[in-house]
Amino acid sequence: MTNDKGILIKNIYYMLTYAFQVLKQTNYENIASEEFDNIQDMFAAILSKGIAQQLKQGLYREYIPKCEDLSVMRGKLNMRGTIRNRLQDKRLLTCEYDELSENNIFNRILKTTAVILLKQPSVAIERRTALKKVMLFFKNVDMADPLCIRWDLLSFHRNNQSYRMLLNICYFVLTGLLLTTEKGEFKMASFLDEKNMYRLFEKFVRAYYIYHRPDLNASAAQVQWNLDDGEKDFLPIMQTDITLSKDGKILIIDTKYYSHALQTREEFNSHTLHSGNIYQIFTYVKNKDVGNTGNVAGMLLYAKTEEQIAPDYDYKMSGSKISVKTLDLNVVFPKIASQLNNITDSYFGAL
Repeated sequence: MTNDKGILIKNIYYMLTYAFQVLKQTNYENIASEEFDNIQDMFAAILSKGIAQQLKQGLYREYIPKCEDLSVMRGKLNMRGTIRNRLQDKRLLTCEYDELSENNIFNRILKTTAVILLKQPSVAIERRTALKKVMLFFKNVDMADPLCIRWDLLSFHRNNQSYRMLLNICYFVLTGLLLTTEKGEFKMASFLDEKNMYRLFEKFVRAYYIYHRPDLNASAAQVQWNLDDGEKDFLPIMQTDITLSKDGKILIIDTKYYSHALQTREEFNSHTLHSGNIYQIFTYVKNKDVGNTGNVAGMLLYAKTEEQIAPDYDYKMSGSKISVKTLDLNVVFPKIASQLNNITDSYFGAL
């Protein structure tokens, strides 16, 4: 089954498992053998299995500050509240204390996402049943406002590392699938908007090479400006999507996900590459290749769209190789892997 952008739904699952490093987590493995009619159904399956596994380990708990009127002292005394109680002839102490609780933002996000998926008619009955079953353990967890979640403030550490994949799934659901109706209810929009898919596509390609080609030291490395006088004030940071290196050779890959890989010049009835993308990759390569050795190459890697034209070009620019390639995501995953392997094999040789 494919979506409206021509990507096999199951391939999105594979991209997610690479991007968020859960290839070795056995509780997700059987999802690869299931068939899904839509992306919401697949997300519900991943979330229900992931939460079930998390429940076996125990829900993450953290200390939550509380302030309550108690008959006995606990924590720190709040003088203002205690005096107010005395004035009202109440023999209660207002106490401030920290309580270890599962009602934290991590579990609230899980519950909110599950509840929203449960309301989607596109989610199969068996998936809804599985989600309802795990939600029985979230009675003491509040809902979160999806539009007010500060994703940038979530911090992962040893005690909640197992939540990383689950919360990334929630991120895609709550930011890429949410629209608000006039009645204030949430409904599903299209997951595959360019912003979300660009983020996933980049993470997937980089993670694939980290996992399968450790010899290439894949990373999102920065490129320093090759300046004559060393003065770099106000120059922008050059952050690559993927930098691969081995034996003095370097390949910089810039991933792109557009609904239309080429821009159209109607006055000339022609198609061209996005000029900004070419300028960017050329700048990365020439600044990285100090001494103009020709050992640094660049590549624009586009996710294939349903357009008939799929860029596949190699250029020689000022002594450096600049390529424009297309990765077809509407084929079985082994063929996607073969395409990615061909890219590195052709430049660095096979592993």
